[in-house]
Amino acid sequence: MTSPPGDFALSMEELRVVARYAAECAQPVLPVFEAVHPDDPRPRTAIDAAWTFVGGAPRAKLQRDAALAAHRAARDAGTPAARAAARAAGDAAAAAYLHPLARATQGGHILRAAAFAARAAELAADGRPEVGQDVIAQARRRATPTLIEVLRRYPPAPEGRSRVDQLWKALDTALRSGGGVTSPAASGRTRSPGRPTT
Repeated sequence: MTSPPGDFALSMEELRVVARYAAECAQPVLPVFEAVHPDDPRPRTAIDAAWTFVGGAPRAKLQRDAALAAHRAARDAGTPAARAAARAAGDAAAAAYLHPLARATQGGHILRAAAFAARAAELAADGRPEVGQDVIAQARRRATPTLIEVLRRYPPAPEGRSRVDQLWKALDTALRSGGGVTSPAASGRTRSPGRPTT
Protein backbone atom coordinates (compact mmCIF):
# COMPACT_ATOMS: atom_id res chain seq x y z
CA MET A 1 0.00 0.00 0.00
CA THR A 2 1.34 3.43 -0.90
CA SER A 3 0.61 6.93 0.32
CA PRO A 4 -1.45 9.34 -1.80
CA PRO A 5 -0.01 10.30 -5.22
CA GLY A 6 2.97 12.62 -5.19
CA ASP A 7 6.38 13.07 -6.74
CA PHE A 8 7.54 9.51 -5.99
CA ALA A 9 6.38 6.30 -4.35
CA LEU A 10 6.22 6.04 -0.56
CA SER A 11 4.81 2.89 0.97
CA MET A 12 3.08 2.49 4.32
CA GLU A 13 5.88 0.15 5.33
CA GLU A 14 8.37 2.95 4.67
CA LEU A 15 6.21 5.43 6.59
CA ARG A 16 6.29 3.07 9.56
CA VAL A 17 10.09 2.99 9.36
CA VAL A 18 10.11 6.81 9.45
CA ALA A 19 7.65 6.92 12.36
CA ARG A 20 9.66 4.33 14.29
CA TYR A 21 12.82 6.35 13.83
CA ALA A 22 11.15 9.57 14.96
CA ALA A 23 9.65 7.89 18.02
CA GLU A 24 12.95 6.26 18.96
CA CYS A 25 14.68 9.64 18.73
CA ALA A 26 12.06 11.59 20.67
CA GLN A 27 11.28 9.11 23.43
CA PRO A 28 14.54 9.42 25.42
CA VAL A 29 13.93 13.12 26.12
CA LEU A 30 10.36 12.72 27.40
CA PRO A 31 11.71 12.88 30.99
CA VAL A 32 13.03 16.38 30.23
CA PHE A 33 9.45 17.54 29.72
CA GLU A 34 7.90 15.38 32.42
CA ALA A 35 10.36 16.59 35.07
CA VAL A 36 8.89 20.07 34.63
CA HIS A 37 5.29 19.10 33.85
CA PRO A 38 4.66 15.69 35.48
CA ASP A 39 0.88 15.99 35.12
CA ASP A 40 0.83 16.87 31.43
CA PRO A 41 0.46 13.67 29.35
CA ARG A 42 0.38 15.30 25.92
CA PRO A 43 3.94 14.60 24.73
CA ARG A 44 3.85 11.00 25.97
CA THR A 45 0.47 10.53 24.28
CA ALA A 46 2.06 11.74 21.03
CA ILE A 47 4.87 9.19 21.32
CA ASP A 48 2.28 6.48 22.03
CA ALA A 49 0.32 7.55 18.93
CA ALA A 50 3.46 7.21 16.83
CA TRP A 51 4.08 3.72 18.18
CA THR A 52 0.46 2.76 17.50
CA PHE A 53 1.05 3.52 13.82
CA VAL A 54 4.42 1.75 13.85
CA GLY A 55 2.73 -1.32 15.30
CA GLY A 56 0.44 -1.69 12.31
CA ALA A 57 -2.57 0.52 12.96
CA PRO A 58 -3.65 2.79 10.11
CA ARG A 59 -2.51 6.37 10.32
CA ALA A 60 -5.48 8.31 11.53
CA LYS A 61 -6.81 11.32 13.38
CA LEU A 62 -5.08 9.88 16.45
CA GLN A 63 -1.63 10.86 15.16
CA ARG A 64 -2.74 14.28 13.91
CA ASP A 65 -4.51 15.20 17.14
CA ALA A 66 -1.69 13.91 19.34
CA ALA A 67 0.90 15.85 17.33
CA LEU A 68 -1.07 19.09 17.63
CA ALA A 69 -1.60 18.53 21.36
CA ALA A 70 2.10 17.95 21.96
CA HIS A 71 2.94 21.13 20.07
CA ARG A 72 0.46 23.00 22.26
CA ALA A 73 2.23 21.48 25.27
CA ALA A 74 5.47 22.88 23.88
CA ARG A 75 3.97 26.37 23.74
CA ASP A 76 2.83 25.96 27.36
CA ALA A 77 6.14 24.53 28.59
CA GLY A 78 7.91 26.26 31.43
CA THR A 79 11.48 25.83 30.19
CA PRO A 80 13.18 25.86 26.78
CA ALA A 81 14.36 22.28 27.31
CA ALA A 82 10.84 21.05 28.08
CA ARG A 83 9.57 22.97 25.06
CA ALA A 84 12.05 21.23 22.75
CA ALA A 85 11.23 17.81 24.21
CA ALA A 86 7.52 18.35 23.59
CA ARG A 87 8.24 19.49 20.04
CA ALA A 88 10.22 16.28 19.48
CA ALA A 89 7.25 14.23 20.65
CA GLY A 90 4.83 16.16 18.45
CA ASP A 91 7.06 15.68 15.43
CA ALA A 92 7.26 11.96 16.16
CA ALA A 93 3.48 11.66 15.98
CA ALA A 94 3.40 13.81 12.84
CA ALA A 95 5.96 11.61 11.08
CA ALA A 96 3.16 9.31 9.94
CA TYR A 97 2.02 12.14 7.68
CA LEU A 98 5.19 12.49 5.66
CA HIS A 99 4.07 13.16 2.07
CA PRO A 100 5.81 12.03 -1.14
CA LEU A 101 6.49 15.60 -2.24
CA ALA A 102 9.98 16.67 -3.29
CA ARG A 103 10.23 19.57 -0.83
CA ALA A 104 13.01 20.06 1.68
CA THR A 105 10.49 20.90 4.37
CA GLN A 106 8.97 17.41 4.06
CA GLY A 107 12.29 16.01 5.20
CA GLY A 108 11.54 17.60 8.54
CA HIS A 109 8.97 14.85 9.11
CA ILE A 110 11.89 12.42 9.03
CA LEU A 111 14.55 14.25 11.05
CA ARG A 112 13.02 17.10 13.04
CA ALA A 113 12.11 14.88 16.00
CA ALA A 114 15.78 13.94 16.31
CA ALA A 115 16.86 17.58 16.00
CA PHE A 116 14.45 18.75 18.71
CA ALA A 117 15.48 15.83 20.93
CA ALA A 118 19.11 16.87 20.54
CA ARG A 119 18.24 20.46 21.40
CA ALA A 120 16.24 19.34 24.46
CA ALA A 121 19.18 17.30 25.71
CA GLU A 122 21.53 20.19 25.06
CA LEU A 123 19.38 22.69 26.94
CA ALA A 124 18.89 20.26 29.84
CA ALA A 125 22.69 20.12 30.10
CA ASP A 126 23.09 23.90 30.46
CA GLY A 127 23.28 24.41 26.70
CA ARG A 128 26.42 22.36 26.14
CA PRO A 129 26.64 21.81 22.35
CA GLU A 130 28.58 18.57 22.69
CA VAL A 131 25.52 17.00 24.31
CA GLY A 132 23.37 17.83 21.29
CA GLN A 133 26.11 16.58 19.00
CA ASP A 134 26.17 13.27 20.88
CA VAL A 135 22.40 12.89 20.44
CA ILE A 136 22.76 13.59 16.72
CA ALA A 137 25.51 10.94 16.54
CA GLN A 138 23.14 8.47 18.22
CA ALA A 139 20.41 9.39 15.74
CA ARG A 140 22.82 8.84 12.87
CA ARG A 141 23.68 5.36 14.17
CA ARG A 142 19.98 4.60 14.68
CA ALA A 143 19.06 5.30 11.04
CA THR A 144 18.36 2.16 9.04
CA PRO A 145 19.15 1.68 5.34
CA THR A 146 15.45 2.04 4.54
CA LEU A 147 15.23 5.30 6.47
CA ILE A 148 18.23 6.71 4.61
CA GLU A 149 16.87 5.60 1.26
CA VAL A 150 13.59 7.39 1.95
CA LEU A 151 15.44 10.51 3.11
CA ARG A 152 17.42 10.65 -0.13
CA ARG A 153 14.22 10.98 -2.15
CA TYR A 154 13.81 14.45 -0.67
CA PRO A 155 15.92 17.57 -1.23
CA PRO A 156 18.56 18.26 1.43
CA ALA A 157 17.56 20.05 4.61
CA PRO A 158 17.48 23.82 4.23
CA GLU A 159 20.04 26.06 5.87
CA GLY A 160 18.66 27.77 8.94
CA ARG A 161 19.75 30.09 11.69
CA SER A 162 18.22 28.36 14.70
CA ARG A 163 20.11 25.72 16.65
CA VAL A 164 17.43 23.15 15.78
CA ASP A 165 17.89 23.94 12.09
CA GLN A 166 21.64 23.45 12.48
CA LEU A 167 21.18 20.10 14.21
CA TRP A 168 18.69 18.98 11.55
CA LYS A 169 21.10 20.00 8.79
CA ALA A 170 24.02 18.22 10.46
CA LEU A 171 22.06 14.98 10.74
CA ASP A 172 20.69 15.25 7.21
CA THR A 173 24.17 15.80 5.78
CA ALA A 174 25.65 12.90 7.76
CA LEU A 175 22.96 10.47 6.65
CA ARG A 176 23.18 11.47 3.00
CA SER A 177 26.94 10.97 3.07
CA GLY A 178 26.64 7.38 4.22
CA GLY A 179 25.92 7.53 7.93
CA GLY A 180 23.60 5.11 9.68
CA VAL A 181 23.53 1.43 10.54
CA THR A 182 24.86 -1.09 8.06
CA SER A 183 23.75 -4.41 9.50
CA PRO A 184 20.92 -6.08 7.51
CA ALA A 185 19.40 -7.13 10.82
CA ALA A 186 18.93 -3.45 11.65
CA SER A 187 16.80 -2.79 8.57
CA GLY A 188 13.45 -1.23 9.32
CA ARG A 189 11.82 -4.13 7.48
CA THR A 190 13.10 -6.76 9.87
CA ARG A 191 12.76 -5.21 13.31
CA SER A 192 9.81 -5.92 15.55
CA PRO A 193 7.45 -3.07 16.43
CA GLY A 194 8.20 -3.24 20.16
CA ARG A 195 8.59 0.03 22.00
CA PRO A 196 11.81 0.89 23.81
CA THR A 197 11.49 1.57 27.52
CA THR A 198 12.23 4.96 29.05
